[in-house]
Formats: sequence, C-alpha cells, structure tokens
Amino acid sequence: MDKKRVTKILDLLEAEYPDAGCALHHQNPFELLVATVLSAQTTDKSVNQVTPELFQAYPDARALAEAEPGEVEQYIRRIGMYKTKSKNIVALARKLCDEYSGRVPNDYDALVSLPGVGRKTANVVQSVAFGVQRIAVDTHVFRVSNRIGLVCEKNVLDTEKALMRTIPENRWTDTHHCLIFHGRNCCTARKPHCEECCIAALCEQNL
Repeated sequence: MDKKRVTKILDLLEAEYPDAGCALHHQNPFELLVATVLSAQTTDKSVNQVTPELFQAYPDARALAEAEPGEVEQYIRRIGMYKTKSKNIVALARKLCDEYSGRVPNDYDALVSLPGVGRKTANVVQSVAFGVQRIAVDTHVFRVSNRIGLVCEKNVLDTEKALMRTIPENRWTDTHHCLIFHGRNCCTARKPHCEECCIAALCEQNL
C-alpha cells in the first residue's frame, strides 16, 4: 500500500475515533500491567468488571506478592483461564518485588521476562504507561490491518513488524488504538459493517 493511501486511512480513522485509547481501567502502571495480563483471550469489559475488587484487595505489587494464587482466584473467577492467570499475576508481583523494588520496569526485555507477559502486553504497558510509541497486535489489530490491506501477513509477529514498517513511528500508538476501536465498532469479525465504514473507499476489499 502506498504512503498516501496509508496516510489517508490513518487520518480518517483518527477522525472517526478521536477518543480512542486504552479501554482497560487502571490508575498506575502496576494496575495496567495486571489488567493487560488478565485480558488475554478475555474482553476488556470482563476484566474491568473484576479489577476494582482485585485492586482494592491488592493495591500494589507487594500486597499481591504476599497472596496465594488460590486467594486471588476468588476475585477473577468470572474471566477465562482464571486459575492460570492467578498464578501468573502472583508470580509477576513477586518478581517485581524481588528484582524491581515493586515497580513496573519501562524496558521491553524486562517486561517480557515477567510471568504471563508476552509481546502484546509489553507493548501495551510501554505505550500506555510510559508513552513509548508501540503497536500491540491483538485480535482486532491483526484482523483489521490485514483485512483492509495495511499489511498482508499470516501471524501476529509478522503483522506487528509489517505495521511498524508501514506506519510512521510517531503514529504507532494512535493507530493501534484506532484499529482496535474500528475492529470493535465497525470491522467486526463475523460481519463487518462496510456500508458504515469511514475507510470503505480505501479498503483492499473494495478495490
């Protein structure tokens, strides 16, 4: 896709979703990190329903590090894979306390070394918590970016790398959020609402 078309798509998406941003409720990097880990294969809406009580019980890494996974399960059992996620966030908190004085590191390699943290979570935390330009490829970003023709890749990692080559770095974070919003509100998985789409005229499906 040529640069002019890419720029036009990004401009239209940003105009359509001026308030696009992180949908996970959080007040600090620790809460964002935990919420993002919990959001794997689960909707942000579901995570937002369980985190208020979770963070009230465990407001920081030190409090969570002292808990047992079985105790944490009661707060998040409404979301998918809650047993595994309970183990991961407790182990994550313990590592934060042991190696980072209880603080969330602003370093990609350090983030992905934490239990339950993969590329997507590390990119979200760096982007939202620390203002680093990143593209986190979730199911919406993967589907929409490949469907409309911004990239043409078979997997998440190649999609992330291709988007980083295609999109100007100063627009990575905004584009990430806009693609998510577009995937949720218009370019849905089963039946995209092409008749309502702000970028329909530029979409690969219509050319």
